[in-house]
Amino acid sequence: MHLLSASILRRQLVLGGLAGLIGAATWTDPAHALPAKALVFPRDRGSHPDFRTEWWYITGQAASGDRRFGFQLTFFRSRVDGTQGMTSKFAAKQLLFAHAAITDVQGKKLWHDQRIARGGFGVASASEQDMHIKLRDWSLQGQGGRYTAELPASDFALKLQFEETQTVLLQGNKGLSRKGPEEAQASYYYSQPQLATRGRLQVQGQTFEVTGKAWLDHEWSQELLHPGSIGWDWIGMNLDDGSALTAFRLRDKDGNAVWDGGSFRSAKGELYTFSRGEVIFKPVRRWKSPLSQTTYPVEWLVRTPADFYTVRAVIDNQELDSRASTGAIYWEGLSELIDSNGKRVGSGYLEMTGYAQALRL
Repeated sequence: MHLLSASILRRQLVLGGLAGLIGAATWTDPAHALPAKALVFPRDRGSHPDFRTEWWYITGQAASGDRRFGFQLTFFRSRVDGTQGMTSKFAAKQLLFAHAAITDVQGKKLWHDQRIARGGFGVASASEQDMHIKLRDWSLQGQGGRYTAELPASDFALKLQFEETQTVLLQGNKGLSRKGPEEAQASYYYSQPQLATRGRLQVQGQTFEVTGKAWLDHEWSQELLHPGSIGWDWIGMNLDDGSALTAFRLRDKDGNAVWDGGSFRSAKGELYTFSRGEVIFKPVRRWKSPLSQTTYPVEWLVRTPADFYTVRAVIDNQELDSRASTGAIYWEGLSELIDSNGKRVGSGYLEMTGYAQALRL
């Protein structure tokens, strides 16, 4: 899922001397429903700068001997509508920013960092031909069925390679995914589950050669979320047998689902796309953050047409505090997937937003 609100994007404009563009970044154009279309690769792995919001999102788990890690990296692109008519090369027509994190399971510690810059001047760019994104010293590149990510940070670093083992998974209606009760609330959305992963992770000066599995999401859209939505719960899970599970819901202020959806693809490639009302998230156990005093459900019962699953965080404290940059506090972390028979069947990432405060969209 990994959507971000307009308010978060506007806060980003304050950084790097961009404060004067806050008013220009307000989105006022009327929203229109996105048409169904065939996604074409490698073109649609690249950037879509005519759309307001876009993100490339990779999560996964990796191990080095007995050490186990979770990792996530996300590159965002935001079109600033108010600057599109400006002729100056310094006009911030596109903003790029990124988040990265490592979960050290044994150390029960989350490490995270972020970057931001306006597009251009060799500092930040996102190719329209293929997945080739640069943001200062961070990068994500695709070539054929392989992807390379390199993200050095202050206390940790990721240098990972991912290789496709399955065909692309088109979410929603052949890649057009509804995100709300109105047709305009939709995105183009595909996933690449079961990515074979290898490379290096560095944590506090220690380097670990790792192997594991990852999940890639790529979405782009024009419309923001339904105004009644304050946040969402989302899971992307690689099952051990090769299956892939996506499930999400958008919540209102009372915790009720404004919209829900997802998909299940079996190891044989059989795809079932969930209809509205077929996904139910029920919290089982909660954890309170000592930093933000926010309470998150860190164990869920998630009912889907595929099965009734338990989703359980591997460690409770995987809260990301980005108030110094995006203004958001949210929970995103490595979690286990357990089937209705109590058997662990996979792992992946759980993301929860809107618990610390409602996202102003």
